[in-house]
Amino acid sequence: MKQILVASDFSINASHALRYALSLASRLHMEIAVVHAIHPTEGINNSTYNAIFIEDYYARKRAALQEWTDQVVQENKYNGLKVRSVVEVGYLRNVVTKYVEYTDVSFLVMGITGATGIKEIVGSNASMAVTKLRIPTLIVPPESNLSAIPVITLATDYKTTKLSVRDVKALNRILKLQYPTELDILDVSERDLDEKLVRNGETKMRQLLPNVTINFNYVDEDDTRPSYAIVDFVENYQTDILCLVKRNHNMIYRLFASSTVNEVLNRSVKAILVLHE
Repeated sequence: MKQILVASDFSINASHALRYALSLASRLHMEIAVVHAIHPTEGINNSTYNAIFIEDYYARKRAALQEWTDQVVQENKYNGLKVRSVVEVGYLRNVVTKYVEYTDVSFLVMGITGATGIKEIVGSNASMAVTKLRIPTLIVPPESNLSAIPVITLATDYKTTKLSVRDVKALNRILKLQYPTELDILDVSERDLDEKLVRNGETKMRQLLPNVTINFNYVDEDDTRPSYAIVDFVENYQTDILCLVKRNHNMIYRLFASSTVNEVLNRSVKAILVLHE
């Protein structure tokens, strides 16, 4: 069965991410794995390596994660879901990459702070997941809850953004939260819209998502900053899940590769699904 992977550091924000993932898994009939990465030097006192002490420390970490996971699951009454916990030694990037390599994971879910502190994403584990990992990553601020029928928006630009097979699978899976399925596509172009480009872009999207009702929307980047254009649309159309495709050198990539990401996240408390071409 497909899995949702939730990164945990035992924080309140991680608890909220797990609650969101539990709701997601329940409705999409998926399993959950909660992963915690122990830093390679964590538990080593004064650079003195003691194998017995270290193994005991790791064992206590595994027990703590299982207890933390069970508590969140029970508090939110998701006892029927299959949820496992995984503790590995290493940097989070390496731990997640190794786990995904051998497991059928559809999404990585990570929590971050709320609107007042969300700018701290730059340099954080969530930022690392967005920029370094090649797995669809759902970033969940505390204010975001999974709606009964979520409004889903894909922000893109036809010229440089391409959807991979994995992207399309992730989109189709998240769209199963709705019935009938419907997707708002917001094209933020970097220059005047070319009619042929628009026509080809719309045709390609319909071919990639043949069973989805697509509403096409357009914003010219010359009129406003792209981050504000995206978030204005999110707010006006009450988007619940904003999907972005991160690809080197395209407009969406530059949003996440610079401080502009703060503007997107500071003005939005919606969940953001980052796809990686």
